[in-house]
Amino acid sequence: MSSPDPQVRAARNLADPSPENKPENKSESKSQIRAEDKTHDKDDKTHDKTENKAVRSRSRSRGPVVAVTGAATGVGELLTARLAASEEIKQVIAIDERRGEVSEATWHVLDVRDPAIAEKLRGADVVVHLALDLDLETDPAARTAYNVRGTQTVLTAAAAVGVHRVVLCTSAMVYGALPDNDVPLAEDAELRATAEATGVGDLLEIERLGRRAPRAHPGLQVTVVRPTVLVGGTDTALTRYFESPRLLVVAGSRPTWQFCHVDDLVTALEYAALEKIDGEFAVGCDGWLEQAEVEELSGVRRMELPSAVALGAAARLHRIGLTPSPAGDLAYTMHPWVVSVSRLHDAGWRPSWTNEEVLAALLEEVEGRHTVAGRRLGRKDATAAGAAGATVALLGTAALVRRARKARRRF
Repeated sequence: MSSPDPQVRAARNLADPSPENKPENKSESKSQIRAEDKTHDKDDKTHDKTENKAVRSRSRSRGPVVAVTGAATGVGELLTARLAASEEIKQVIAIDERRGEVSEATWHVLDVRDPAIAEKLRGADVVVHLALDLDLETDPAARTAYNVRGTQTVLTAAAAVGVHRVVLCTSAMVYGALPDNDVPLAEDAELRATAEATGVGDLLEIERLGRRAPRAHPGLQVTVVRPTVLVGGTDTALTRYFESPRLLVVAGSRPTWQFCHVDDLVTALEYAALEKIDGEFAVGCDGWLEQAEVEELSGVRRMELPSAVALGAAARLHRIGLTPSPAGDLAYTMHPWVVSVSRLHDAGWRPSWTNEEVLAALLEEVEGRHTVAGRRLGRKDATAAGAAGATVALLGTAALVRRARKARRRF
């Protein structure tokens, strides 16, 4: 219990008329009272801190132990820091190929494809698997080998040591971008994507492994989180779309945009780690933006091209190695693939960002970058492309092909 208030103590002294309670030296009495008050205040603060620490300790003792792969960078780092600060989490096990900055976590440095990961997961209740490589510049075969093998190893290792839930993070891109998609898609809609866009084939295989795991390992549950267009320190074909001098619109298409800020993805993953939601669900802002709204908000004008021209040029540039994005990436800027986020809403989660706010953050993040057909250009190339005429500037054919021809001549 806290010590009585100083005013209460003073009142008690005044109420006692006995001579022994009346000090001969008034200044000495005040000094003693102040000294006593400071001592009591210090004791109160120490008691409160001890009590709060005990409460946090009791709370953490009841929470789950959560392991996070890919914990040193990106979304993994943000989630690790959030979980480590949560009183609802007993312990955080962080796994990556290098040690991260979150000192409160228990770190293990290794590749997620290493079977030794099983021992590092021992004691965990939930694993959030975020060790994925979706870098546009990574060799596609190496990327697939890492993503698929890593997921398979984590699922098998988790089951072997008694983990009861694995959370996988893929993308709403697995639904596919198709002209006949419902707007919005239901979260249990059929996955109709193909492997033609960057990384989507890996994500489809990861989801297949996730569906198969509970059958192969009874007792293991798998939760799948599908963010929409992810923004916040990310570099994807879809964020690079907004680095172009003009926004490519394929004639006859109906682009729609639904964003997800990394902050909201982290809180959704926390919900999954705490098992406040399970199964398969999407995460993103409420609603969506039509292309005309995006152009008005961004101030970037469109360049409309026939489908055959846009897709043909994108395919040729990618085939000769001038751009990292295959033609399949264009589908996600042509057709709707926005998704309902009702399952998270039903669980009590709400996004902290709107589509308009995320778009503004994205435009600020990419300011000063120059991308044409998914390929980053230096300032000199960007200036040349801008002067080359609208269609050529957008597709980058002139500047990029000219560079390729010069390189071939040198050999």
